[in-house]
Amino acid sequence: MSDEPDETPRLDVPVGMFEDIEDLKSQLAQLTALVEARTGGDSAETVEAVSADEEEPAGGDAEGEEEEWQYPPFILLLDPPEYDDELRGLIEWVEGVLVPGYLGEPSADAKWCHRWFEHSVAIARLHAAWLAWQELTNPVSCGNTGPSVWHRDHLDPALRELRGAAGPFAGCTKGEHRVEHRLPSLVPSAWTHEDGA
Repeated sequence: MSDEPDETPRLDVPVGMFEDIEDLKSQLAQLTALVEARTGGDSAETVEAVSADEEEPAGGDAEGEEEEWQYPPFILLLDPPEYDDELRGLIEWVEGVLVPGYLGEPSADAKWCHRWFEHSVAIARLHAAWLAWQELTNPVSCGNTGPSVWHRDHLDPALRELRGAAGPFAGCTKGEHRVEHRLPSLVPSAWTHEDGA
């Protein structure tokens, strides 16, 4: 008599299920790291924070919604002094990390304005790249592939848009800064024309 079952159980595993499980494990690790970072790493506080989020009503009040919408702080929506603080941090990162590490000499094909912080489009794009850099260079939350993802998905597209022929620095030349070149002029419209007769 054999201890083996008469029939082998059928294990139908959908294709890609193990990859999905690994992705879920990675996402869980990232969320756990994020919760621990925001609560100071105390697991009791982590449980309370998660429970509080789950118990909050769907409608919520206006003040509660404002408190929830703090991350990420899209810079163009901030008011002073938060805007000034965020811009100061962005300038330090751009001038301390981005310019010396990634920007070569400006040219006709790859422009750069030394007064980039006066171009709102540049501020918005660089701020987005900076937020992604803060997240994707932390191995606890993103693993070892974060920097590669940051370069591919954030830095390279941002620099292409900023330094390209139609970017915000298109009217700036070496030594000369022009913001007004990006402001649209009045466009004639049939609705505003008065009858000349």
